Amino acid sequence: MTTRNDEDVIDSPTGWVAKHIRTYVQTDGKKGHLYQGRPTLLLTTRGRRSGLLRRTALIYGRDEDRYLLVASNAGAAQHPAWYLNLREHPDVALQVGADGFAARARTATLEEKPRLWRLMTSVFPLYDTYQAKSDRDIPLVILEDVTLRGEPGDR
Repeated sequence: MTTRNDEDVIDSPTGWVAKHIRTYVQTDGKKGHLYQGRPTLLLTTRGRRSGLLRRTALIYGRDEDRYLLVASNAGAAQHPAWYLNLREHPDVALQVGADGFAARARTATLEEKPRLWRLMTSVFPLYDTYQAKSDRDIPLVILEDVTLRGEPGDR
């Protein structure tokens, strides 16, 4: 994700999420990485309409060196804003514990999703409940650390 040094990041407008983010950032993830016993990361996306940087905290899973997110929005009829943002601007920033890095996001394919979905429901079983109550197919997002694989022009 390309950012300017003077760019502010706007944290989630949801009170408890904003508090979680503040704690996570202030402690370099020592407090907040595990939230109610589940691993969480901080995702920063660029707003698809505003162009502003937006940050939220999300439960994540791992598939080898990739990070996984579920765009559940608790089973609501619409996708979460962070998912709509990264679909438009797939270059994002992650903070996992104390580590911050750039990543590229994509939605799992139909072939990839079943295995990865099982992995994510082992982390947070409510994803199955959310999918059952939703009319939309809840997306599963794969995030790859671009510093591990490099940019296409770096090879």
